[in-house]
Amino acid sequence: MNKGLSNELKSKFFNLNIVDRPLILTTNIVDNNWIAGFVSGDGNFYINIHNSKSHKTGYQVQLRFRVSQNDRDIQIMELLIKYFGSGIIEINKKTSVLCLTITKISIITKIIIPLFNKYPLLGVKYLYYLDWCKIANLMSEGKHLTNEGFKLIKEIKFGTGKASSCRWEATSFLPLVGRRPTRAQAAKVRVLILINTNKNRGSKW
Repeated sequence: MNKGLSNELKSKFFNLNIVDRPLILTTNIVDNNWIAGFVSGDGNFYINIHNSKSHKTGYQVQLRFRVSQNDRDIQIMELLIKYFGSGIIEINKKTSVLCLTITKISIITKIIIPLFNKYPLLGVKYLYYLDWCKIANLMSEGKHLTNEGFKLIKEIKFGTGKASSCRWEATSFLPLVGRRPTRAQAAKVRVLILINTNKNRGSKW
């Protein structure tokens, strides 16, 4: 939410006639396209693998959907929890950053994935989301509990094998940090995203 000018900035322009902004209270998120755009910018899809003595494979697989914001925007986080029906909010006091995290697999498969399949994410993040969906599919079928299924999940997570070839074809030449893509690189990513969007509209998730 836009809280207006900071007090420090106002002190630099003390001779301005500042008009009070109307306070708009939002109690519900009504536009699914807004959520897709918001998550495209500030959301992430994590695939976590931990050692576990209680699992046959020796590992536990967990999916995480996470959104980060400045702590002044806690109302947005609360509205997202209300919308998805799940989630916990954590705060990093050193950086004043809030993190909303959802790990419940039923919420992921029944609410989050159907939402972003109908209202697609934008940019390269969409390709990571597709891998996330593949693993959610495997987990819903219990395949993450088998050695064969866990091997496939590792291939998807680490970008080896055919399961995640599209994602890595796009990101291998497009570093996420430090460089700006050329027009040709950006165009190729847009083509890959368009192809996968069309392919996945009729998929299970």
